[in-house]
Amino acid sequence: MRRQRRDTEVFSLSFLDAICCGFGAVIMLLVLNKASEPRIIERAREDRRELIAALQAELFDILGESAVLNREMETVEATIAKDAQLLAQLQADLSRIRGQFAASEKNAVDADTAGELLAARQKLTEEMRRLLAGYKPPEKNQPIGGIPVDSEYIIFVIDTSGSMFNGPWDLVLRKVSETLKVYPRIKGIQVLNDEGRYLFQSYAGRWMPDSATTRREILGALANWEAYSDSSPVEGIAEAISTFYEPGKRISIFVFGDDFPRGNIESVARYVEKINTADASGNRLVRIHAVGFPTQVAGGRMSNALRFSNLMRTLCERNGGTFVALSTLR
Repeated sequence: MRRQRRDTEVFSLSFLDAICCGFGAVIMLLVLNKASEPRIIERAREDRRELIAALQAELFDILGESAVLNREMETVEATIAKDAQLLAQLQADLSRIRGQFAASEKNAVDADTAGELLAARQKLTEEMRRLLAGYKPPEKNQPIGGIPVDSEYIIFVIDTSGSMFNGPWDLVLRKVSETLKVYPRIKGIQVLNDEGRYLFQSYAGRWMPDSATTRREILGALANWEAYSDSSPVEGIAEAISTFYEPGKRISIFVFGDDFPRGNIESVARYVEKINTADASGNRLVRIHAVGFPTQVAGGRMSNALRFSNLMRTLCERNGGTFVALSTLR
């Protein structure tokens, strides 16, 4: 006999057990996840607080740096404005100096012309004699080229820096020679550099007697004189005044230079005024003249040239002298 098949039960006990276990596992996962959720939220909150604190600290740092930069920018802007004002003043001074130089050149030419007229006066025709009847030669001690020539003692204070010694040194020698020719007979000569160092150490602190031999020796020694220099004539001027001034002696200092790279012009002028005191009539102990060489202009350092020109114009003006600015290096 054939056995009869039993009908299969779809929802058997085993199936229900599996379904229940699955639901139980899901419920367990939900319970576990719900239990850990507060810790996750709290950790996230702490992370946000730390991030906010860090961002606030960074913001404060940025604000502090911004304040410092703003102050620095204001300082720079004020400096730029001040420099622009100073530049405008120096440019005006340069224009005035150039005008003075042009006038000095004209006076020098006029003086040379007068000398030639005097030398040729004996050869003039009667008509020329009549035309020159009212002519008067320059009196003794009148300025030549704008420079008073009434001094009996001469001191040269010469910048020996590289821009001078390696530049227009031949021109320096020529100008020294020309200056000496303006004073054909004096009682004493001395030569220092801008640091106050002597050309001849054997004559340090005392006058060299004037003679044709002395003048030749000065020019010969100057041709090869290399000495340290910081391009500031203050030390040389101070040494010249404090060492060589004596009551009753008429002394002139001639400063030859091209540069004044640092220092306050008004402070230097007041310092020189303090040591080069004036008498009751306003006359200083010594005259201060200066000759400016345009090496800085040729080298593109116009501000240095203007500072030197402004300094020497101020010193010469306040100490009874004349400042002459050369226009070329030839």
